Amino acid sequence: MLDQLKNKVVEEISQAKDLNKLEEVFRTYLGRKGELTKVLRSLKDMSAKERKKKGQLANQIKNELDQLIEDKKKGLGSDLKPKEWIDVTAPGTKVSRGYLHPLTLVQREIEEIFQSMGFSVLDGPEVETAYYNFDALNVPKDHPARDMWDTFWLKGLDLLLRTHTSPMQARYMEKNNPPLRVIVPGRCFRHEATDATHGFQFYQFEGLMVGEDVSAANFKAIIEEFFKKFFSSSDIQIRLRPSYFPFVEPGFEVDVKRGKGKWLEIMGAGMVHPNVFEASGYTKKWQGFAFGAGLERLAMIKYQIDDIRLFFSSDLRFLKQF
Repeated sequence: MLDQLKNKVVEEISQAKDLNKLEEVFRTYLGRKGELTKVLRSLKDMSAKERKKKGQLANQIKNELDQLIEDKKKGLGSDLKPKEWIDVTAPGTKVSRGYLHPLTLVQREIEEIFQSMGFSVLDGPEVETAYYNFDALNVPKDHPARDMWDTFWLKGLDLLLRTHTSPMQARYMEKNNPPLRVIVPGRCFRHEATDATHGFQFYQFEGLMVGEDVSAANFKAIIEEFFKKFFSSSDIQIRLRPSYFPFVEPGFEVDVKRGKGKWLEIMGAGMVHPNVFEASGYTKKWQGFAFGAGLERLAMIKYQIDDIRLFFSSDLRFLKQF
């Protein structure tokens, strides 16, 4: 009798076409008032021997049918899932493009302009020794000029995060003979409070030109040509104001004016100090100029940005403008 009931239920489960029909089969045979449930409830009225034999078989059949119903339910459920449909006439989804950082754009433009004037582009270490960062640049230990830079020193080591890219002047001159023309763009670090015009890290590019008869007049001509190309304007004026930097003599600040605009202080420069040449092993027959400017300063002027912190904010609303 139980085997016949099992075969009947198995047949109805296999013929169920939807979940409603499967649920009906479950209620008819395995529900609270189902036929197999009635058999299980009648076991209490049987003898112990018969109850044991019939009970084991009934429970086995119930478990098998439960599993069949569960498997069938999964199959019917997957059939109800919407099939993937592709509209081949729909326009494609626009892929989001990446954007170069404005400082990257400025650095690349600076490199291209100076390379067109015969300068090579160098790279140097961001972790520097005190010798190259200070001593080789005419800033010996305990010299008051060291107070001009708030330096990050590496604990327990005679190393520091470079305060400017000028150390590459000494490093390059030690291993290369003049004449030479180089620029050194890179990141620098100073222990300064962050505000709209200052940051503890910034990008700088350093320039150096050395030869037998290189003069401040050469510097003025080269830097004026650079600014004309950088600002895409022929109406550029340059002026040099006396200033002090330990590694140049004489030293001067460079101001730039476009058209009838205001004078803007943009970079420091000067003729390389004899002590810097001496530390690099150059004789007195060589002379040259060096200059340095902040990339953020140039980018702020070029793109009319009023807060240096925007460069490091990772704000896509800002970056997508470039």
